Amino acid sequence: MTDPYRPSITRREAALRLSAAAVAAAAVSGGALVFHNRRSVVAAAAPIPDWRVPLPASAPKAAAARGSDPGTNVRRAVAALGGMESFVHQGEVVLIKPNIGWDRLPEQAANTDPQVVAELVRLCLAAGAKKVIVTDISCNDPRRCFARSGIAAAAAAAGAEVLEAQRLRMVPAALPGLSAGLEVVEEIVRADRVINVPVVKHHSLCKATLGMKNWFGVMGRGRNRLHQDINRALAELGATFRPTLTVVDATRVLVTNGPVGGSLADVRAVGAVAAGTDPVLCDAWGAAQLGLAPGSLPFVEDAERRGLGRADLALVKELGTS
Repeated sequence: MTDPYRPSITRREAALRLSAAAVAAAAVSGGALVFHNRRSVVAAAAPIPDWRVPLPASAPKAAAARGSDPGTNVRRAVAALGGMESFVHQGEVVLIKPNIGWDRLPEQAANTDPQVVAELVRLCLAAGAKKVIVTDISCNDPRRCFARSGIAAAAAAAGAEVLEAQRLRMVPAALPGLSAGLEVVEEIVRADRVINVPVVKHHSLCKATLGMKNWFGVMGRGRNRLHQDINRALAELGATFRPTLTVVDATRVLVTNGPVGGSLADVRAVGAVAAGTDPVLCDAWGAAQLGLAPGSLPFVEDAERRGLGRADLALVKELGTS
C-alpha cells in the first residue's frame, strides 16, 4: 500500500496541479526509491538548533551580486557580508541545503545551480570547516536528480560529502506550530552551521518557492500535510529553521510551470545571487526576481509580522554587475 506520508507526495501533488502526468509519475517512482532503503531512528523528538552567528549591527542583512559567472556572484555577495569566515569557523561541520528535487538539467532551472553550490563548498572549507555536507530529499529518483542537476559532481569536486536520500537518517523533530509526527534529516540537527540555498522558481500553490519553501527538502514523513495551509506552514518553517546564511540562486529563474518546469521557454536568465542573514529579506529579493512584490506573497507577509525579518528591498546591498 502506498504510504500517504512519503515526502514524494508533497511535490507530486504540485506536479499534478500542473497537469504534468509524466512528471507526476516520475515523482511517484522517485519518491518510492527515496525511502526504500531508508534508515529510521526511534528517538525523542530532536530540537532544531539555531545556526545563526552574531554579527555587527552595521553588517548588511543581505547583498546581491550580478554577472555571468555564478561562482563570482557567490563570492562577491558573501564577501559583502563579511566573508565566509564570519559565519564558518575552524573545525565546524557545515550542511549546505540546495534544491535538488527534480530530474532536470541546470538549464531548466528546477534545481539550484551547481556552480553556486560548489563555490559555497569551497568558501566553507577555506574558512576552516572540518566537513561540508551537501544534501536534499529529492522527489524524482535521487541518483538522477543529483547527477543531472550537476550538483553531485560539482560539490564533490569542490570537496563536499554528497549525501543522496538513501544515505540519510531521519529523526523525529520538534517543530512547534506544525503538524505532529514530522521528522527531519539527522545530519541537519547535528550540523554546526547550515546554509540554505534555494533556487528562485514559480510555484503553483504559493506563487514562489524560495528559502522558506526549501526547508521541505529536509523533512520526511508527514510533510505533505503542510500543503493544506501552505502559506502559514511556510512562515512556521521560517520561524523554526534559522540558518547561518540564506543564499538565493537567481542564475536562472523558472518563471512559470514551477516547481517542476521542463521547458526552456519557462526559464529566464537573470545572472544574480543574493546572500543574507535575514531570510525574510532574502525571500523578498527572490520574489522580486520573478516580478512579484513581497506583499503579494502571504507567507512573506506572515513571516514579517512574526518578527522573523523585514521584506524591505531597500535593505539589500546591490553590488551591481561584475
